[in-house]
Amino acid sequence: MMNVARFLISFVALFCYGGLLADAVIPFTAKMHLWNPKWPPHAKFHNGQTMLMGILGGSLSLFILFYFRPLTRTYLLLSAAVASLYWLALLLSSLFPGTDWVDPEFAAEVKHPLGLNPQQLVAYVLCAILALAIILAVKA
Repeated sequence: MMNVARFLISFVALFCYGGLLADAVIPFTAKMHLWNPKWPPHAKFHNGQTMLMGILGGSLSLFILFYFRPLTRTYLLLSAAVASLYWLALLLSSLFPGTDWVDPEFAAEVKHPLGLNPQQLVAYVLCAILALAIILAVKA
């Protein structure tokens, strides 16, 4: 069970690199973020901060999973917690005043699977995967 949990957490940790891809590389979504000419420099600064937090958190989670031998339940749960931070922060960001999942200029272009913003859906799925990994680790 611990190996399955490790695989699931690794999957989510690697997804933390997705912020860089979505916000800076993939043309359809990058135009809404880092390459959006309407974003002021300070907004782009924080977008860079967010992308790097994802990379650093994902990397730390993977380091914990694969460096420590034997992989104990404590290390596995710590790795899951670290991997969850990026996604929990994304979900909770909408609580701040003046925030929205998408800028108005792109609202018509963004599809809403299951009535959710794509980022929301991805975050919920990845948090559910982490919850499953935690359940497996605790029962092991």
